[in-house]
Amino acid sequence: MRLKGKVAFVTGAGGGIGSAVCRKFLAEGARVAATDINTDAASAALGDSIAQGEAIVIKCDVGDPEEVRSAIARSVEALGGLNVLVNTAGGSTPNDGPVTEAPDEEFWRVMRLDLFGTFQVCKQGIPEVIKSGGGSVINLSSVTALHAIEGRDCYTAAKGGITSMTRSMAGGYAKDGVRVNAISPGLTLTPRVQAMYETTPSMQTFAERHLMGPCTPEDMANMAVFLASDESMRVTGQILQVDSGVTIH
Repeated sequence: MRLKGKVAFVTGAGGGIGSAVCRKFLAEGARVAATDINTDAASAALGDSIAQGEAIVIKCDVGDPEEVRSAIARSVEALGGLNVLVNTAGGSTPNDGPVTEAPDEEFWRVMRLDLFGTFQVCKQGIPEVIKSGGGSVINLSSVTALHAIEGRDCYTAAKGGITSMTRSMAGGYAKDGVRVNAISPGLTLTPRVQAMYETTPSMQTFAERHLMGPCTPEDMANMAVFLASDESMRVTGQILQVDSGVTIH
């Protein structure tokens, strides 16, 4: 029970990584506010924990400041505080591409969802974490922010912004007892990515560069548990690569 007594706010809880984080956090004793635009998917990740009072589901578009503000307030009211923020909401689409070809609409979509969404959750959530005596912010970056991967320029820009913002927030809120880190996944076979992977030769080639095979959502959830727990009390401002060695190969 490494997270016993902690309350976590998880965005993108209906997605592959977000749902794995919710399940792992609950197993480790945390209470969880699971947010997503798809509440059915978020509910499925929580199982019986809703009925047992250990979790709540909130519909929230992280790109909408008012929805984020309301979701944070409802979480604090229902669960009694906030110790951990986990920003997993995001993702790329096949519309991404090289900067000379990618549609402007895709650039602004991923900026709103990944970067601005992370910004808003931190803006509204960190004050509540401070009120609870400090805690942990866990952002989701990507191997694309640290390693040259062609044809993903919109997604790369958003994740690069999250990487830089993670470091600046870590420096700014350390005095308040808030540590801020990011997980940088390699190719992670969520259901969405798995569907793309099976029909995309370039993704299959990229997967071969992962020294220990492609990653799973559970790999990211395991790192999130460490970052949410008191075991990471002196870890802040770090971009932790859970990438099966792809960035060294």
